[in-house]
Amino acid sequence: MRLVEDIANLSDAAVATEYKRVLTDFSERHWQTEAVFEERYREVEDVLGLDAARFGDMRRKLIGSYFCHEYTYAAAALMNPSIVPHPDQSGLDEDSCRFVLSLRAVGEGHISSIAFREGIMDRDGEFTLWPQGAFATAVDSGEAEVAGDGAVTVFRNPDSNLSHTVIFPITEQQSGGLEDLRLVRFDHGGGDYEWIGTYTAYSGHAIRSELLRTRDFRSFTLEPIEGAAGRNKGMALFPQKIDGRYAMVGRQDGKNLFLLRSDRIDRWDDEGVLLMGPKYPWEFIQIGNCGSPVLTEHGWLLFTHGVGAMRKYSLGCALLDLDDPSKVLARSKAPVLTAEDDDRSGYVPNVVYTCGVMKMGEQILIPYGISDSAVGFATSTVDGLLQMME
Repeated sequence: MRLVEDIANLSDAAVATEYKRVLTDFSERHWQTEAVFEERYREVEDVLGLDAARFGDMRRKLIGSYFCHEYTYAAAALMNPSIVPHPDQSGLDEDSCRFVLSLRAVGEGHISSIAFREGIMDRDGEFTLWPQGAFATAVDSGEAEVAGDGAVTVFRNPDSNLSHTVIFPITEQQSGGLEDLRLVRFDHGGGDYEWIGTYTAYSGHAIRSELLRTRDFRSFTLEPIEGAAGRNKGMALFPQKIDGRYAMVGRQDGKNLFLLRSDRIDRWDDEGVLLMGPKYPWEFIQIGNCGSPVLTEHGWLLFTHGVGAMRKYSLGCALLDLDDPSKVLARSKAPVLTAEDDDRSGYVPNVVYTCGVMKMGEQILIPYGISDSAVGFATSTVDGLLQMME
């Protein structure tokens, strides 16, 4: 309130001078800058019970500017992508597929948020990313009250595209970050698709698995996963029900991979059955999944990560039985992808990691984090990956 009164006591000339200075400094660095100042003023007005009649338009926006600051959401790290077919495939033929790429972005204070990119993949494995602008817009919870740690629905700015949209932590449980979203296009049957992601909500002292659910990437529901399995990280949902039940792969003990099943997508009481544990030196410390299993005619293709000597992270893969995914048919003896040369240096060195791949025809597009500092892309074929397994 003291800050508001200081601005209220400025002369009209001083307000004009100061506001011009703010616009000179920031209007070209951000999108809809003055609209943001106006919105922030309204929030301050509501919290402090201000009388809007006291202030002219420019003074209100100046007050709003004093309650804003820049935040570079990916200043510290950019990593752990996942990729899914886009809900909008209009204008494309069968040889191309528009996709959504999600990213874990880390800013000041090591706060993780979810960012997006869009692009197009061709049947030969080639791909293009849409241009990325210099600004980003946070999702909005609309008029809904955000209370407690239950489900909350947020909305993309109607004037912003997905590549310029960021989902920041909202609830208390998420306050330390939204980590490692594993997206999948879930088939409810009959052409009814829902895009569902599992991620880790970190409060700063405790973790919990949560779901992101959307059908259009314009509104998103973020909700906790209930049950004993929800206390763990790294859960990845199968893209369809198996024998009438939902299925996930997760690391329940910090070292091994388990198969979990549930009748409800938001509640996982099953501790699961052991699917696979570390077997080869490059994964002796731990293994985990690298996104949702991919359906192929040979079985479920599951990308994994292994941690070996010097805590070097590498990617591997395994093949699970189509009808009974608790059966591991084969797995890679050596890493499919590992950090080498310049890829070994970064925010967290010696790490390659993905949270999901995309199959088109026989081609597999693999986006992966490079030492938590950048994202690279690799391509392979289903047959090529099968040849690496035994």
